[in-house]
Amino acid sequence: MQFWLNRTGEVSLREQLTTQIVLGILSRDLRAGERLPSTRELARRFGIHANTASAAYRQLEREGWLEFRHGSGVYVRTRRPETPETPERMLDALLGELVVKARRQGLPDLLVRSRLLHWLQTQPPGRWLVIEPDAELRRVVMTEMEQALALPVTGCAPEECGRNGTLDGAMAIVLPSKAATVKKLLPAGAELTVLDIHPVAPALGKYLPAPAGALIGIASRWSEFQRIARTMLIATGISPDAILVRDAAARSAWKRGLAATAAVVCDVPTAAELPKDCHAIVFRLLSEAAITQLRNAEETLGVTAAKVS
Repeated sequence: MQFWLNRTGEVSLREQLTTQIVLGILSRDLRAGERLPSTRELARRFGIHANTASAAYRQLEREGWLEFRHGSGVYVRTRRPETPETPERMLDALLGELVVKARRQGLPDLLVRSRLLHWLQTQPPGRWLVIEPDAELRRVVMTEMEQALALPVTGCAPEECGRNGTLDGAMAIVLPSKAATVKKLLPAGAELTVLDIHPVAPALGKYLPAPAGALIGIASRWSEFQRIARTMLIATGISPDAILVRDAAARSAWKRGLAATAAVVCDVPTAAELPKDCHAIVFRLLSEAAITQLRNAEETLGVTAAKVS
């Protein structure tokens, strides 16, 4: 993975490092179990103090992103893989447990068989459900899905999963960073699709370097998008004075000054609200692989009238 570091003082080198490493992990640019450069390697490559690199690694270790292996180095945290099983064996085991538990309760096999048939014949899911605590991030994901898919897209916060009807007829969706939390809140056996997100560096890289003296805009209602985009632009060498950040939640006032920019980095829903004379650099959060995965799921359900991506 490529790192960009810029010594402007506006964003600390440690924050630039931690931000890019976390984004790399979420986008799977950095794979589970992958070894990262040592603090000495980072210090030598970027001309920074080794303590800066060490502090960044230690912060990410405390937050659960990285792990230190004694005498070996720093790695992306991973869990020990379980023994792989075929879908047939997994299903047989589940059905076997069901029959055993039903018999212990004194329920006849005929009733078990009839109820299984009933569940198999019930209406298939008819909507997507994005489970995400950040309302603005949820809005971004829902907008991208609505543009690419045929089924309706709804959303909720994780604490709403237990409410009556929230999960009815829905295929649950979550981003990688929230998957572990959401899985604990869902009923046993409920399916949850974890979506890949788009790598940030390649998305921005094709527009860099920016023309000298150009004013670059950033626009989004999602505050984390604003922070990440600004951090990444500064890390690539763009002066903080040449970056104009606008919170799209601030009604019409947020558009002020954007017409004077060479380009505006924005998310999908904000792109539709930009002034017409603005050149939008639209960052899509969901990867092409994620959209393909969802489209394949819709095709399996017989839904083929996908919207324009």
